Amino acid sequence: MGTITRNFANNVLTNGTVDTTDGLTGTIPASNITDASIASLTAFPASVGDFVEATASDVPASAATEGQIFYNTTSGKLKGINLTAAAWASGGNVNTARSEIAGFGTQTAAVGAAGLNPIPSNTGVTNTENYNGTSWTNSGTLSTARWGATGAGIQTAGFVTGGFLPATATASNATEEYNGSTWGPGGNLNTARLQAAAAGTQTSGLAFGGRTFPPSVPVGATELYDGTTWTNNPTGLGTARNGHAGAGTQTAALAFGSGVATESWNGSTWTAGGNMNTPRGNLAGCGTQTAALAFGGYLTGATELYNGTSWTTSTSLGTARYSLGGAGTQTAGLAIAGSLPGNTAATEEYTGASYGVKTLTTS
Repeated sequence: MGTITRNFANNVLTNGTVDTTDGLTGTIPASNITDASIASLTAFPASVGDFVEATASDVPASAATEGQIFYNTTSGKLKGINLTAAAWASGGNVNTARSEIAGFGTQTAAVGAAGLNPIPSNTGVTNTENYNGTSWTNSGTLSTARWGATGAGIQTAGFVTGGFLPATATASNATEEYNGSTWGPGGNLNTARLQAAAAGTQTSGLAFGGRTFPPSVPVGATELYDGTTWTNNPTGLGTARNGHAGAGTQTAALAFGSGVATESWNGSTWTAGGNMNTPRGNLAGCGTQTAALAFGGYLTGATELYNGTSWTTSTSLGTARYSLGGAGTQTAGLAIAGSLPGNTAATEEYTGASYGVKTLTTS
């Protein structure tokens, strides 16, 4: 090992390990150490200070242990805790490019329904597509062509409601329920609207905000759905808005966007939350009240994470877009179609940052 100075020689045994029966103080100059291997160093007394931990199992990976180095005595490997950054990756394209699409479900079992295609003709579509994590498949069509509708639920039990009806140039109050392959009629909203947001499930849903037409007036109206009937809540959003996004459940929801304002719902009232970092409208979102994901919006690909109190910036979409659909969770989100401007069929999948155990090598 080279020459050991400062009276440390008696602490290094002939087999290369460190004698822990007495304390070590001071430092060993790098010039006095020529052996690059630390395989035989198994323990240090507390007086040394920081040291490489020896453990029979891997240290749990988390934000608290990020950067920690340890020696796994069972595998005989030197390891560390590393962070894999969040990222958006390309998924399969939808079959019908469109904007103003309603999305719901999970990253590997999502639904994209209704929409506007193409933009110049102001034509609503009835197309519905199912996503399996790789590709989109055409499914049952909606009874009413519309764009600017909102939806919630899972792939086999979801709903869409509201939207704009090109045939009559009016906002819709119609709700349709989806079973994974076909649509059936649901209860009508009390306030017809487009570009609202929704949360919850097919039998325990929530719709909030949007705008009437005609005339075009933003609203804060909040309604609860039991699978049959929509019921007005006495109080609505604190800030009337449209083109915002939603996340969560019927009793714990989140409204965000159409500016920077965020509001949290407790089942009966809305209260102000932390402002977003990037103001935008016509964005998408997913997740829960305390773990939400916001992405896209007018002329931006900005992505933000909400923890129930504040928003933090994450990696941006590969393709900036607005009037897109969203599905999934904060750590596994899905961005569906939208406008660039000009309709896009692109799908992107979000993978949140994660901590893991990595074996350290010389390569």
